[in-house]
Amino acid sequence: MGNCRLIGVGVGPGDPELVTVKGVNCLRAADVVVVPVMAASDGTDGGERGRAEATVLHYVSEDKVVRVVFALNERSDRARREAAWDAAGARVAELLRTHGTVAFATIGDPNVYSTFTYLAQTITDAVPGTVVETVPGITAMQDLAARSGAVLTEGTEPLTLVPVTAGAGALKDALNGPGTVVAYKFGRQAQEVAAALRETGRLDDAVWGSALGLPEESIRPAAELDGATLPYLSTLIAPARRDGGRGGKL
Repeated sequence: MGNCRLIGVGVGPGDPELVTVKGVNCLRAADVVVVPVMAASDGTDGGERGRAEATVLHYVSEDKVVRVVFALNERSDRARREAAWDAAGARVAELLRTHGTVAFATIGDPNVYSTFTYLAQTITDAVPGTVVETVPGITAMQDLAARSGAVLTEGTEPLTLVPVTAGAGALKDALNGPGTVVAYKFGRQAQEVAAALRETGRLDDAVWGSALGLPEESIRPAAELDGATLPYLSTLIAPARRDGGRGGKL
C-alpha cells in the first residue's frame, strides 16, 4: 500500500477566496476529499454543513466529497471521543485503500490546532506506508488582522498563540508577557477573557472576530465583550504595547 497519499489541506477560516491556488489544485486532483463533520449527540452525522465542507464545495463537486464524523468538541467523555476517532480513522483508512489519494480539508492550517494531526497519526498506524503531506492554509489570526487592521508583529516582537480551552490562566500569563497575544476558541469563556484583558491593561487595543469572511461575520473591539456567549470559534488579537512611532521595535 506504499502508493497511498493522505494530504491535509488548509482551507482557511471560512472565506472561499482564502484557499490557496495549491490548495484548490490539491483538492481537485485528489480521488476523494474528506470533510470533518461534528457528531450529533448520538454519535451519528448530525447533517449540519461545517465550514470546511462549505468551502470545499466552492471548488469540488459534491459527489467527490465524503463526510466523516469526528467528535470535534467532545472533551468530557473520553471513551466516546476515542470510539469516534477509531471509527473516523477506519473510514479514512478504507477510503485510502480504495482510492489511493485522499485529501482531508481542515479549516485554517493543518499544522495549527487541527484535527488532521490526530488523523495522520491514526492512519500511519492503520495503513503502513501511507505518505502524509500538508498544504498550508490561511489562519484565523491572519484573516482577523487583515480585516481589523491589527498588526500582528513588528520588529523583534514575539507572537503568542493561546487556545483558551487551556484555561484563562494561560491567557493571562501570555498577556503579562511581551508582544502580541492571539487567543483561539474562547467563545465559551468570553467573560474570563475580558477580565484577563482588563487586569493586564490590554483591553483597549484588543479586537475579536468570529465567522470571518462569512455573511454572519462579526468584528468588534474587545472592550465590547460583555460576557455574552460568543461563537466557539472566536479569535482575539491583543496587539503588543507599542510606543516609539514607526519602526519603534526594529
